[in-house]
Amino acid sequence: MAGTSAGAAGGSGIAHPQDWPAYDYPVQTPPQDEARIADLLARMTLEEKIGQLVQADLCCVTPDDVRDYNLGSVLNGGNSGPYGNDLAPASDWLRLADEFYTASVDRSDGGVGIPVIWGTDAVHGHANIIGATVFPHNIGLGAMRDVELIERIGAATAAEVRVTGQEWTFAPTVAVPQDFRWGRAYEGYSSNPALVASYVGAMVRGLQGPPGNQDLLAGPHVLASTKHFLADGGTDNGTDQGDSSIDETELREIHGAPYGPAIAEGVSTVMASFSSWQGVKMTGNESLLTGVLKDRMDFGGFTVSDWNAHGQVAGCTNESCPQALLAGIDMYMAPDSWRPIYNDLLTRAHAGELPMARIDDAVSRILRVKARLGLLDAPRPSQRYLSGQYDVLGAPEHRALAREAVRKSMVLLRNDGVLPLAPGGRLLVAGEGADDIARQSGGWTLSWQGTGLTNDLFPGATSIWAGLQHGVESAGGSAELSPDGSFTQRPDAAVVVFGERPYAEFQGDRATLALDSDLTGPYATMQRLREQGIPVVALMITGRPLYVNEALNSADAFVVAWLPGSEGAGVADVLLGDSAGNARFDFTGKLPAAWPRTPDMADGALFDFGYGLTYASAPTAWETLPLVATGEVGDSRVWFSEGVPAAAWSLHIADPGQPGSQTRITTVPAEALDGRARITAVNHVVQEGARRFDIASGEAAISVSTFEPIDITRETNADIMLLFTVKVDRAAEWSGIAMTSGGTNRAVSTAMLPVTEGYVRYGLPLKCLRDKGIDMANVSAPFILATEGGADVSLAEVRLGMDAEQILPCS
Repeated sequence: MAGTSAGAAGGSGIAHPQDWPAYDYPVQTPPQDEARIADLLARMTLEEKIGQLVQADLCCVTPDDVRDYNLGSVLNGGNSGPYGNDLAPASDWLRLADEFYTASVDRSDGGVGIPVIWGTDAVHGHANIIGATVFPHNIGLGAMRDVELIERIGAATAAEVRVTGQEWTFAPTVAVPQDFRWGRAYEGYSSNPALVASYVGAMVRGLQGPPGNQDLLAGPHVLASTKHFLADGGTDNGTDQGDSSIDETELREIHGAPYGPAIAEGVSTVMASFSSWQGVKMTGNESLLTGVLKDRMDFGGFTVSDWNAHGQVAGCTNESCPQALLAGIDMYMAPDSWRPIYNDLLTRAHAGELPMARIDDAVSRILRVKARLGLLDAPRPSQRYLSGQYDVLGAPEHRALAREAVRKSMVLLRNDGVLPLAPGGRLLVAGEGADDIARQSGGWTLSWQGTGLTNDLFPGATSIWAGLQHGVESAGGSAELSPDGSFTQRPDAAVVVFGERPYAEFQGDRATLALDSDLTGPYATMQRLREQGIPVVALMITGRPLYVNEALNSADAFVVAWLPGSEGAGVADVLLGDSAGNARFDFTGKLPAAWPRTPDMADGALFDFGYGLTYASAPTAWETLPLVATGEVGDSRVWFSEGVPAAAWSLHIADPGQPGSQTRITTVPAEALDGRARITAVNHVVQEGARRFDIASGEAAISVSTFEPIDITRETNADIMLLFTVKVDRAAEWSGIAMTSGGTNRAVSTAMLPVTEGYVRYGLPLKCLRDKGIDMANVSAPFILATEGGADVSLAEVRLGMDAEQILPCS
């Protein structure tokens, strides 16, 4: 389309709505509903109206709060569950849904009692719930190129969500990832905007029903939410919550493309992105939220911000951000900041700082969606369609659907005639990920990052190993599981499962497109098996294309399984042939994004978008791929590991009561604190991978610090933890974890560390230290272990993350 882009105008972050395509939102609110909404608005107090604009997380809200503040919505974040239990049974989810609903419609105070809606991240099935069907993550669905199946997956997901009483899913993600270093890239279907756009309408239709659908709760439907508006997949260097410096044409034609089909299907809600465009945070960008989305695109639902994203808007904090409402946000996702946000909006509204027309517009949009949902007249959640029908969770027909998606999503990159495997022979299945349902499911599965889970938390699910074992043994063959590739009886072939561990945003952000070095051990297993003349199939679990040339060279066949979810048997369906040696199911998956030639995508593609072999593909001689040294890529979230601090960081020990007593530990053995402390190297994972501090008596402070203070406000907002791995041979009389900001401001959280037999990875939420006064935008020493009375402690690692083995209380 013609017109001057903001990029051409100097990168102002101001969009030109007239240059964007115009649409017609198909949802027509019945006249009787419009009259009812007008009547409600006329009777609502200002307090009730502001309450509708606020969404709180289960971590920090009670049914009484919902009643007292007239809150419009609640959500369960990635690590939140009913009654403080992220792994609560399905019945607890439904029970709490009833409690929230009952509180919201309480009219004993004379209020209008608008029912609350509960939003959940059912992004690949209702995967917060034990026993639910876990579908492949979106990148795998993008590989299968099947629009009709997408709609059926949406419908199955909606049905399972309804069982536990929720009415709204924050899906589908319609990001168009352009840099797969981004930790959320697997949430996007593809790097190709046309492919993403082709899926969006089908998924919305599967979740909500047809665009003219009214009274969604009368059928097996939920509200959908396309996210994240706009260009979350287009940030520079793939930085999560970062800035996209592209021009407006690229913004419109790549990242705006999926929103047309979403609006055409009547998507009810749109979630704004954490990220920025040309330096302006999306959550505060009026030209895009109002000018483009609401006015030009005619979006008639309501907008919701992401998790405390309003706090990143210029001039805002988590506790105060009128700018977001003025820009076009209708509902604030304020998980733990909902109370101050409510109070701030209410105070400003009373003072006339917020136009009543904007408040009424936002409330009206929310009420229209609730009316379309059928919520205004619905009974409590447990009395609605499908509620409490727990056999719908993981129902056989849903699992069959997910298994079909697994079959269709797998991509074959190499086959030297090894596949399909003969089912009646002897099969070896190797790799630590082969019998790990959590690993094959990825992030956003039972927990935010999808870590720390065992197979018993997935009743009814099938691991890749279990699927292969059943397929082989039912055909009269034998299968052996051996993570390290050893075997008791020589196999006819081996499947080596390798790849990424589960992650979500932040934890999954990468510096390069190289598989982590500690995950490349299976390469040697493949090589060792091939040296013995055993054909090897490399099966990769991954949320993105990665440089794995050594694995491609080391196998006779190479299959990308993406993140297949709970139905690992779908892998066996394609890998195993029939008794005559013919394929039962062919490979139909095609790459949803280009596969890198090196760890740097700038070096070009090894396999282009759309590449994928089938069993009918003509055999070609494999040309050995060149190997590129991946090097030790620095990770800005790791400050101390393998016995040494990261570049620009230092390891110290000091006596807090003695200025000038600080000793920087560069070589070991060393002495400090006037001989009271002896520092030596001890082994952890690698030789001399930790530093042992034997402190005879008195006070001491072991710290990791930098001269260039770091800003970890984003990580704090995302509920990330300070992680440190230690072994305690002699416990201190008192110990605590401290952090320093601004050179002088120090906060301490008591952490009595007991004697341990081995190393323990402790976690302390960054919010704990922030709440104790640390300026998280100016942290100079993110880790200080303070002790009194002497101690013997070995320090192995200090970093940020979510995978704590023990979480310390914020005391």
